[in-house]
Amino acid sequence: MPRRKVILEAGNYYHVYNRGNNRQLIFLERENYLYFLRQLQARLVSQGVDVIAYCLMPNHYHLLVFLQTEDFSKLMQGFSLAYTKAINKRYQRDGSLFQGRFNGIRVDSDEYLLILTRYIHLNPVRANLVENAEDWEFSSYQEYIKLRQGNLLKLDEMRSLFDSTEQYRSFVEDATISEKSIQHLTFEE
Repeated sequence: MPRRKVILEAGNYYHVYNRGNNRQLIFLERENYLYFLRQLQARLVSQGVDVIAYCLMPNHYHLLVFLQTEDFSKLMQGFSLAYTKAINKRYQRDGSLFQGRFNGIRVDSDEYLLILTRYIHLNPVRANLVENAEDWEFSSYQEYIKLRQGNLLKLDEMRSLFDSTEQYRSFVEDATISEKSIQHLTFEE
């Protein structure tokens, strides 16, 4: 059976994600995360892919992208293959690293765009890797709230949806507080 081809059209936002084969780690040390981000810049951003938000987790990744190219699927295939080859060489392993091809879901409204950035940025908190989203180094959240400056993200449009950095921070942190309060609820019969 032929592999499915993910067709993503230029001029649209997409949530792109993938995980390690059998949920295995795809980032084994800090340098792997940094290499992934450098390759993202070199292989995707330089070819007409705007990265709006990202979060790299130990066994998966999330990207929110805006496409200015029709060749995204081909670019992602090359990106994933190059990253897999680098990891396999570094750790003397063979075989696939990712669980098949990436997944891509079209983002069709500003509301979905906002909720998705919050979801992406809260991933490490939900996974109990950090207490606060701003503490996760391998996410775009620190750039959103101006704790770090980078050259990967295209933030102009996202920043225009909020009056201030603090308003976006509240948007994310209010969700964190709500989720924490729900997690600690106990129900009496």
